Amino acid sequence: MATATPPALYITNSPKIPFPQPLLLKICHSILDSRLERSYSPPLRRRDVAAMCGILAVLGCVDHSQAKRSRIIELSRRLRHRGPDWSGLHCHGDCYLAHQRLAIVDPASGDQPLYNEDKTVVVTVNGEIYNHKELRETLKGHQFRTGSDCEVITHLYEEHGEEFVDMLDGMFSFVLLDTKDNSFMAARDAIGITPLYMGWGPDGSIWFASEMKALSDDCERFITFPPGHLYSSKQGGLRRWYNPQWFSEKIPSTPYDPIVLRRAFEKAVLKRLMTDVPFGVLLSGGLDSSLVAAVASRYLATSEAARQWGSQLHTFCVGLEGSPDLKAAREVADYLGTHHHEFHFTVQEGIDALEEVIYHIETYDVTSIRASTPMFLMSRKIKSLGVKMVLSGEGSDEIFGGYLYFHKAPSKEEFHQETCQKIKALHLYDCLRANKSTSAWGVEARVPFLDKDFIKTAMDIDPEWKMIRPDLGRIEKWVLRKAFDDEEKPYLPKHILYRQKEQFSDGVGYSWIDGLKDHANKQVSDSMMMNAGFIYPENTPTTKEGYYYRTIFEKFFPKNSARSTVPGGPSVACSTAKAVEWDAEWSKNPDPSGRAALGIHAAAYEESKDVKTGSLVSDSPQKLVEGVAGKVVGVV
Repeated sequence: MATATPPALYITNSPKIPFPQPLLLKICHSILDSRLERSYSPPLRRRDVAAMCGILAVLGCVDHSQAKRSRIIELSRRLRHRGPDWSGLHCHGDCYLAHQRLAIVDPASGDQPLYNEDKTVVVTVNGEIYNHKELRETLKGHQFRTGSDCEVITHLYEEHGEEFVDMLDGMFSFVLLDTKDNSFMAARDAIGITPLYMGWGPDGSIWFASEMKALSDDCERFITFPPGHLYSSKQGGLRRWYNPQWFSEKIPSTPYDPIVLRRAFEKAVLKRLMTDVPFGVLLSGGLDSSLVAAVASRYLATSEAARQWGSQLHTFCVGLEGSPDLKAAREVADYLGTHHHEFHFTVQEGIDALEEVIYHIETYDVTSIRASTPMFLMSRKIKSLGVKMVLSGEGSDEIFGGYLYFHKAPSKEEFHQETCQKIKALHLYDCLRANKSTSAWGVEARVPFLDKDFIKTAMDIDPEWKMIRPDLGRIEKWVLRKAFDDEEKPYLPKHILYRQKEQFSDGVGYSWIDGLKDHANKQVSDSMMMNAGFIYPENTPTTKEGYYYRTIFEKFFPKNSARSTVPGGPSVACSTAKAVEWDAEWSKNPDPSGRAALGIHAAAYEESKDVKTGSLVSDSPQKLVEGVAGKVVGVV
């Protein structure tokens, strides 16, 4: 069954946000300069950054015909939104490596696939290698053909074989072909920031693709390629290359040092300013995105990017008119002095975009779809301004236990184990959302909280310090807030630094979720829900909203393998199924939103509910004078 054609997106009454005149001039000058540079400069003086591209590899095809080549090109085109600037295809015998490129620097060079000196090693990459300069210094005996940060992969393979992957610092998915013995390998970054799928064709071929839509029709079976793993044709299977101490979930004992944590995060942000294109920060006004913006703004003037694009940071926020995020983001932007862009959308515009959102993000997970839709709409606006890269705050809540349900963690052991489980699942949730929502419009999202070194530093901290302790004045993510609580040179005002978390899908406007539920209730009847277990026996939807999203997903991805790539199970406020046991009432509430953690948020929803069933009677927000967070933060 062929994949359905992606639906058209309808947006009405969307005001055009003009990009600042000075930056437009810089863009024009950059284009002229790059043309002059191509005329007079040797290739190695350019720095071609790989960026969020789309890759497709088919290895071991029985059919070598022109028709097969045409089919692979056709499937690769399904990824063109990820890389609209250029396409590349390398064919060697029964192996094909295709690439859709998002050009960050100089569109006339650095195209992929990439090669070693004699073109016997070929690689197609989606991602960024932040330590590529340091790695080049260890490869003095090799001749580089381009300035691409990802070309080091070919030469590292020549020097170290398949064990080089742990040397890479960045976000990446790649497939490498060694034509000398026709062997190949594939690998994905530690956390799964970049997406990758693996499939098997009926002719015995093995497929790899950035998105499921490129292989779902032609593969008998396919899976999500696990993060932190590599596949080797020589060894015949998957193996984990990323083995940090926290992965075993052993309880760490390192004392908390706020300065060490702060410096680790600053370093993570700074390395992600490696860019030669207009960029900015996705700013919701919450703690995580505000810290990213604060650090980027503070150090931007000293970065290479500032010499080309100026030292004023651009920030972007999306929401319904009057939403919490718009107000909070504007306050942070004013404090930091950023050039701030606000994007508004209506509930109807979001509903109209749902089919295209689900087609792009390739999941029917309710929370992911709720949060992806505003991000998807915002990314289109950002791209229209000429911006190709943004920094985002994903990962902090998983590392530091920032979700509201962590208030109920019964011990530091369970707290730590929950954070470990959340990080391990990020590739199925927040990483998937951030990458695919932005890549749908050719925008790259970088996530400094998921820096490999920063995660190690943060996860080595004794979890006793991360526990939410109202008696000690510690709210969620207290260790992170304290690390940036600088009296002499404040990163953020106190009330912003200690502002409580808002779920992204709630923060864009409380009526957003209510609007989605109302729409789903009109599309899905009671009788449909009664028979949901027969229609969808795997991951059976428990709400009409979940049922509605599932029907859209199945239209585009009807195979069993597709639905199996989406996780299921009970959840409350984005928890794992295990954490639902922390509070008996949670097991009675089917909504995964943060609003389900009643009585915790300072602006929690009304607690008028049926004690017997635990079902919500009213979703209208109200301020709580006597809430846990109200006591801790002083917000009433």
